[in-house]
Amino acid sequence: MSHAPPITIDPVAARRWAARVPARSPWLHEEVARRMAGRLEAIRLPVRRWADWEPARGGLAGHDLVAAHYPDAQAFWVCEQAGSAPPATANAGQPWWRRWGRARAPAPAVVAAPPEGAMQLVWANMLAHQSADPAALLAGWRRALAVGGFVMFSCLGPDSLRELRALYAQEGWPPPAQEFADMHDWGDQLLAAGFADPVMDMELLTLTYSTPARLLADLRELGRNQHPGRHGALRTPAWRARLEQALHDRLRPSDGGPLRLTFEILYGHALKAAPRDAAAAPAQTAVPLQELRRQLRQRKLGSAS
Repeated sequence: MSHAPPITIDPVAARRWAARVPARSPWLHEEVARRMAGRLEAIRLPVRRWADWEPARGGLAGHDLVAAHYPDAQAFWVCEQAGSAPPATANAGQPWWRRWGRARAPAPAVVAAPPEGAMQLVWANMLAHQSADPAALLAGWRRALAVGGFVMFSCLGPDSLRELRALYAQEGWPPPAQEFADMHDWGDQLLAAGFADPVMDMELLTLTYSTPARLLADLRELGRNQHPGRHGALRTPAWRARLEQALHDRLRPSDGGPLRLTFEILYGHALKAAPRDAAAAPAQTAVPLQELRRQLRQRKLGSAS
């Protein structure tokens, strides 16, 4: 039985967040991109064209790592929201390892959607958990891929922010973030979207913070609370002070060390398989109703003689 990821994202909030142009790629996203790029060594499929879905938010340093792995491939920046493309510079599309060489790789083409069926790789780092319509997102990845191409993606899993969720529940507050699907749900979604051979795995990262204010600043860089049941209005300075005190009291270990917050990182990849061969499908024969009746009459006459 197929499972769909729980959708607990306000679509309006998701669109508003996607339209924001980040001043820089979040540190955690760059770190996850570095770890995911290391997995490319195990994949021997050739890549001539590849698409990076929302690279400014996913990680521009991570983009350079993929470009270094496929130095002769044409890159595409997929920026679905107007204004979400990374700022253009004289060196746009020129990773540091190519800027000193003789040949200049073509700058990434910034598109709302890449050419259909033209990509050998879709790279989507730390994006899927922010989508209010994951089925549409996966369908877009599949449309972009050529047969035999593959998607590599990462996102937050359900154990992310577990300390913060427990704190909010104890205080009687609404959830601090949307629910995140687990890797089995994403595997089912990949199959439902028409991908083949999905492989999912995960790891837990514990980030540490010296102060509650630093923790909250990091969370604001990573995203926003898009849960439909979130607080319906802006919080007061008094509420912020209460939150910081609760973070100090409950997220700091007994030995007095830094505050700790868990992030579950999911990694996935899957192939776009060739469509089924029509010749291999069971043959179907259409028989007119009158002909069927004639055959039945002949059978009855034959059995009576």
